[in-house]
Amino acid sequence: MKRIISLLILGSVFASATSKSQDYKSLHKKAIVIDTHNDFISTGIEKKVSFDQDLKGITHSDLKRMKEGGVDIQIFSIFCDENYGNGTAYAFANREIDSLYAYVARNPSNMMIVKTPIELNMAVKEKKLGSMMGVEGGHMIEDRIDYLEALYKRGARYMTLTWNNSTAWASSAADERAKNDLGHPYGLNLFGEQVVRKMNELGMIVDISHVGEKTFYDAIRVTTKPVIASHSCTYALCPVPRNMTDDQIRALGKNNGVINLNFYSGFVDSTFSSKNNAFIKKHQAEKDSMLKVNPSDFYANLFIHEKYKEEMDNTRPSIKLLVDHLDHIVKLIGVNHVGLGSDFDGINSAPRELNDVTNMPLITEELMKRGYSKADIFKILGGNFIRVFKANQQ
Repeated sequence: MKRIISLLILGSVFASATSKSQDYKSLHKKAIVIDTHNDFISTGIEKKVSFDQDLKGITHSDLKRMKEGGVDIQIFSIFCDENYGNGTAYAFANREIDSLYAYVARNPSNMMIVKTPIELNMAVKEKKLGSMMGVEGGHMIEDRIDYLEALYKRGARYMTLTWNNSTAWASSAADERAKNDLGHPYGLNLFGEQVVRKMNELGMIVDISHVGEKTFYDAIRVTTKPVIASHSCTYALCPVPRNMTDDQIRALGKNNGVINLNFYSGFVDSTFSSKNNAFIKKHQAEKDSMLKVNPSDFYANLFIHEKYKEEMDNTRPSIKLLVDHLDHIVKLIGVNHVGLGSDFDGINSAPRELNDVTNMPLITEELMKRGYSKADIFKILGGNFIRVFKANQQ
């Protein structure tokens, strides 16, 4: 009899665990899941691979795995680093846009370009990966409003005002932190304000990830539409210049914007930076040889981290710490102002549970464990971004 009772208890526990597993997967599937930042296109060009290939073990993302991860709408980053400038950056941006259009043209039953909220709903209804674009770095317009307009016409629906490098009209977080002399004051100058106003007029979302604090507050002052941080976390939990202070978060809340959490370990875990620096120092000679082939520090680090992946895995934080950042934002300004901006394929380390895009449902599981309601989870996974998208398109 005791053995029968034990078996019944074990069966009940197993059934409960299975039910919970099905619950979070079912909820994730029902939600409109939107990731506001993925760097596959530039990484695909660098690695000479295509989004519609099976790239498991090579990249964080591919078309098949997007579906497995329940991602409905992906905003692909149109990105180049500081080695591109006037005469080269805009051309590279268009090359990347061409790449996305080519992926969609080859897979019309599984992908579609999304430029409007109506098209977003259509993509979800037709179970196609809604493919959007965000320009990561104002240097890609080469100080020309007509280039901004042309990128919008081709489908770019947000622009990050700066990347790590400043422009002639906006200062980055990296440069403000280092107190670099830019030859002009920090923040937005008159042309920078013109850029923000033109973005509002077009319906292009202003993205304040990567920008310095002076630029952030200038953008908040000038914009008439809600902004986003497409891939940032909180300074209070991880004090790095790329993360947002509590005062910035409150200002973004008053603007009715959304902070989309970056999965990069260095923005999630305050102890990661020292571990990562020690790792880079250990492999400095190999990194230096890579820089001779490609002068991009970003890609050299990416190569080293991928080559010594098992060594790096020991430094990765837990998914719980990522969701702690979400909790912090919710406590400050409410659940209507947070979303997901993974930075997959643009980062070399993510929480240990988030190995690629197929693990996205685990975020839903963690949110359920913390008591977030179905309605709130739907907002976090995509609803909040949709609100900002609609507000900018009006």
